[in-house]
Amino acid sequence: MKTIILAGGMGSRLTEETTVRPKPMVEIGGKPILWHLMNIYGAQGFQEFVVALGYKGEAIKEYFLNFRTLNSDLTVDLASGDLRARGEAPVPWKVHLVDTGLKTQTGGRLKRLASWLEQDDCFFMTYGDGLGNVDLKALLAFHKQHGKRATVTAVRPPARFGGLALDGQRVLRFTEKAQAGEGWINGGFFVLDRCVLDYIAGDDTLWELEPLEQLAAEGQLMAYQHEGFWQPMDTLREKQILENHWSTGQAPWKVWS
Repeated sequence: MKTIILAGGMGSRLTEETTVRPKPMVEIGGKPILWHLMNIYGAQGFQEFVVALGYKGEAIKEYFLNFRTLNSDLTVDLASGDLRARGEAPVPWKVHLVDTGLKTQTGGRLKRLASWLEQDDCFFMTYGDGLGNVDLKALLAFHKQHGKRATVTAVRPPARFGGLALDGQRVLRFTEKAQAGEGWINGGFFVLDRCVLDYIAGDDTLWELEPLEQLAAEGQLMAYQHEGFWQPMDTLREKQILENHWSTGQAPWKVWS
């Protein structure tokens, strides 16, 4: 089963990092957030990826071209110039890297990947900038059980600001909440039937507007409610939240050994 990762956006709200590299290559704990995301899927048995490239996509191609070399022991024959990676491959992933255009919108990127999907394919799809400890097998089972065309993982929105309890002008208590307690938002981690591509008009279509709105109106969109950890990386502050989780050894999304 394939996992599509939308990794072509310009990351305009994280320009401090994305002027030199695409957002999925921004590092958490010395590894691109894309690596963390793919490990979430890989650890649960889903190891074939189609990565939709756009802005600075060559950086992602270079990363995977050098992945085996950089993550293995090496033997270099200085006389012949031969290079040999030693031992097993670090991960058994198959990664398809597909240019989907510089300015293509999210729906358009998905539509451009039609040839990479079989006619009756069911596939995962997510964004290249959000992490969570989603039970993917339970998500897939939920999708197959309800029989609709699309499933979105609904998550609680993370609180962007600390909470203050006040007595007049005096702060009684400050809480840096992990997540807001009310409401649900689109957390990515979709499961989709291939026929959802028919809801996308072309390159200028935002997946989050007409396609999802139409699917919902037709009763074809279901929500898998994830109460666990989920965190996007839209700002430097959110990058630091993820970095802090990783550096303390308490990264909830780390479902691999």
